[in-house]
Amino acid sequence: MRQIITHFTDNDLYTFSCQYYIMQKYPRAEVEYTFIDRNKTCYPKGFDKLLQEQIDYMAGVTITDQEIDFMTEKLVWLPLWYFTFLRGYRFNPNEVKINQDEEGHLSILIRGKWFSTIMWEMPILSSISELLHTLNGDVDNYNLEKEYAKAVAKSEKIFGAGLVFGDMGTRRRFSYDHQKMVLKAMKHVYDSKEWPGRFTGTSNVWFALELGLTPLGTMSHQLISFEENVSGVFECNYNVMRKFSDVYDGNNGIYLYDCFGDDVFFNNLSKRMAMMYSGLRVDSGDEEEQTEKIIAKYKSLGIDPKTKQVVYSNGLDVDKCIAIHKFCNGRVLDSYGVGTQITCDIDNAKPSNIVIKLTKCRITEAREWHDCIKLSCDKGKTLGNQEKCNYILSLIG
Repeated sequence: MRQIITHFTDNDLYTFSCQYYIMQKYPRAEVEYTFIDRNKTCYPKGFDKLLQEQIDYMAGVTITDQEIDFMTEKLVWLPLWYFTFLRGYRFNPNEVKINQDEEGHLSILIRGKWFSTIMWEMPILSSISELLHTLNGDVDNYNLEKEYAKAVAKSEKIFGAGLVFGDMGTRRRFSYDHQKMVLKAMKHVYDSKEWPGRFTGTSNVWFALELGLTPLGTMSHQLISFEENVSGVFECNYNVMRKFSDVYDGNNGIYLYDCFGDDVFFNNLSKRMAMMYSGLRVDSGDEEEQTEKIIAKYKSLGIDPKTKQVVYSNGLDVDKCIAIHKFCNGRVLDSYGVGTQITCDIDNAKPSNIVIKLTKCRITEAREWHDCIKLSCDKGKTLGNQEKCNYILSLIG
């Protein structure tokens, strides 16, 4: 099959910002990532071989001068030496192990140096999603004219409702071509007239470059999940906030706070860190409840919530975004990152529900391995060794 990922920066921005953080704070760390299919999909026979072919292609995907120039211009918080590192980076297919059982279930394990293996998440997930839609015949039945009209109508609804809105849909997109089409439609609609809403851009660095958009993204749960093994569940959020702000000198100021639920985070959020970060990202739990907790916490610290950004990103569709926006009612600077419902909202095609998560780590090659877990505020998003999950839950309640 043709190669799906052909551009080095066809990846989420947070991959690069987290990679540089890792190189600064844990350059010798080793990790394992595990693929998780929440739908327990039975993939077609031979799917593992087709996916392995895509993994092998990645060995030849390198960064170009065009991509370096774009990132240097837009990502001013990354030092020039980091781009020298990216010029020399090569995807290593040997870090990825793929298996498919007789029923068709897929298992994938990624293992190696953290700063290297972090690059695999988006290429693998987007390849799985596009491969599955191709084998299911969804791509053959794709109606470009109809899907473009749908994207235009959705964009008009988004910007007309006053939403501050960005795309975060690379990992479970219908296809590379469809994500590009949707972003082109959104940009065309947004540029056509003045809207009460605002198009903030896309998390996909390549599409930001190609379409003249702003690249979006700061961090992922894996930083906190790793840090729990370093400093414990009650201090890991504070220490990641401190280390991340040290690395980026106050830039990249949206913190993803729910890795171990909200209470652990809010109970240990200092005023210094609350002021250091421009806002928080809500990626689990009930959005209205989380909004009230965020507002109450900022007020308790003597900070005006109206000055703080809150990014909502928990499996949202446009109608849910509009409802949250009305609920916020100007009490915070609300904005929205939507993925699957933007890049895989296709008639008669079922979106994948797949993730790749950090499941083991060690600080150096000489140390012992530890389990990494994620609890969040949604039971369905609890991931990792169940015995450790139960133990941590017994500590935090």
